[in-house]
Amino acid sequence: MKKRILIIHGWGGSPNDPMLQWLKTKIEENGLEAVLPEMPDTENPVIEDWVKKFEEVVGNPDKDTILVGYSIGCQTILRYLEKLHPVKRVGGVVFIAPWFTLSNLESDEEWQIMKPWLNVPIKDTDVIKHIPKMVAIFSDNDPFVPAENVELFRRRFNAKIIIESQKGHFTGEDGVKSLRSALKAILGIK
Repeated sequence: MKKRILIIHGWGGSPNDPMLQWLKTKIEENGLEAVLPEMPDTENPVIEDWVKKFEEVVGNPDKDTILVGYSIGCQTILRYLEKLHPVKRVGGVVFIAPWFTLSNLESDEEWQIMKPWLNVPIKDTDVIKHIPKMVAIFSDNDPFVPAENVELFRRRFNAKIIIESQKGHFTGEDGVKSLRSALKAILGIK
């Protein structure tokens, strides 16, 4: 069966994000299927709505399903996996700029939007049983994802950690239009 790679964009983002479009193109050039859906109400993301949409997009996951998240997309994947039927498995997960804590949000409104994402706990054991491998990619100068998240993902999920130099929050404004470490991590999941 052909591997399916499902990619979730970030808060305020879209499937047209240059880095994610590059990733989708490179995945398809390697003969794999890449799905990059538009998530609902991207300016005001709600956990239940994003997880429901992702469930619809994934359909019936299996060992040939690889999940890729960017920023809040990582949170969505964790919450999706937490709810997944106990016998279901995916091939692996690749996270770009994942977080449990945030910094430097610009307004009280932004903090209010993020409050449920930050405060509704995720049961790690219900996530871990669905994934044989997790790769988490961070930037050493991400203004929104504090460095403590590196250790949180290592400790909570035994994630393989990759730290990129000077990539900010991996946005076009940070000059990030491609991310070879993410492509290599995806292609490395057997």
